[in-house]
Amino acid sequence: MVEGFLLGVIVTASLTAAGFFWRFYRQTRDKLFLAFAAAFAIEGFNRMAFLLVDKPSEGSPIIYMVRLVAFLLLLGAIVAKNRDTSRK
Repeated sequence: MVEGFLLGVIVTASLTAAGFFWRFYRQTRDKLFLAFAAAFAIEGFNRMAFLLVDKPSEGSPIIYMVRLVAFLLLLGAIVAKNRDTSRK
């Protein structure tokens, strides 16, 4: 029961962070904020899926693949942002 509660807290925090980054993206049109919003949303929905599975396993390859996509999205956005600022 405590594990479900804590997963709910993580889902809420991830989706809240995604909302803030989405708002920052709408104000600035900076793609880095868009990437952060997408990564936090992916992570939030990933944790939400954890709540719906009968016997979730942290070691499941699909869990790691979803997290890998989120982290690669962040890494790609950071690299692209640094390339853009170094060319100016």
